Amino acid sequence: MTDISGINPNVPHQARVWDYLGGGKNNYEADRIAAEYILQSYPQIGSVVRQARAFQGRAVRFLVQEAGVRQFLDVGTGLPTLDHTHDVAQRADPTCRIVYVDNDPLVLAHAQALLSSSPEGKCDYIEADARDPETILRAAAGTLDFTEPIALMLFGVMGTIYDNDEARALVRRFLDALPSGSYLVFEDGTNVVIPDAAKEVEQLVEEGRTYDYRLRTPEQIAWFFEGLEVLDPGVVSVSRWRPEHSTWGAPDEVDAFGGVGRKP
Repeated sequence: MTDISGINPNVPHQARVWDYLGGGKNNYEADRIAAEYILQSYPQIGSVVRQARAFQGRAVRFLVQEAGVRQFLDVGTGLPTLDHTHDVAQRADPTCRIVYVDNDPLVLAHAQALLSSSPEGKCDYIEADARDPETILRAAAGTLDFTEPIALMLFGVMGTIYDNDEARALVRRFLDALPSGSYLVFEDGTNVVIPDAAKEVEQLVEEGRTYDYRLRTPEQIAWFFEGLEVLDPGVVSVSRWRPEHSTWGAPDEVDAFGGVGRKP
C-alpha cells in the first residue's frame, strides 16, 4: 500500500491540477485555485488536456498494432483516467507490460486501486521523480525487458524541468538505456497558438500562483527527438498527429506539441 502521508494538500501539484482541468475529482483546494488562475488566463486549456489524452491513445494504439511494441514506461503518468496507457495497450494486445511512474503519493495510491493489468500482461507502479532516471530505470527492469523495444512516454513532464539543458539531458539518459527499436512518445505545452495567454500563464508561474511549468516553442520540443527517426507527420500540435477523422480537414492546433520517434 502506498504511503500518502507525504501529500501536502496546501501546495498545488501538476498531476492534481491537470486532473481538475480534465474534469476529475482527485484534487485539493490548492490545486483548484491554481487551475482556476490558469483558466482565467487561458480558457482553452481544457481543449489542450483533451487533445493530449487523445494523442496518447492514438500513439499507443499505433505502437502496439503497427510497430509491434509490447512494453511501455510512462513517466509522470498523472492521475488515472479513462483509457490510460495500459487500457489502450492491453486492449490491442493483453500481453503488454506497463510501468507507471509519478512522484505524487496520491497518484500512486489511485494507480494501485484503479489500474489493474490483464492476466496475460503486467502493470507496475514506481514512486519516483523524473529527475532521478537511474532509480526509475533500475526499478522498471523488474517488469520490463530492456533487451526488447520499450516505448518511453513523457506527457507534460519536461515542462516541469525549467532548464532546457537539464530537460534534454534527462530525456537522453532515459533513451540511452533503451534498446534499438524503442520509441519516444513526447508531448508538452507550447507558447505559440495563443501567445498572449501563454505569457499570462508564465506570469502566474513567476508570481507563484500555480506550479512551475515552462512553455516551450515547437522547435524546442523537437530538440527532445534529436538522434531519433521522427515518424510522420513530425513534431506537430498533438491535435494534428494522425487524427482519426482527417477527412474532415485538419483539426485546430492547440498549445501542446509532440510526436513519436524511433531509436535506430
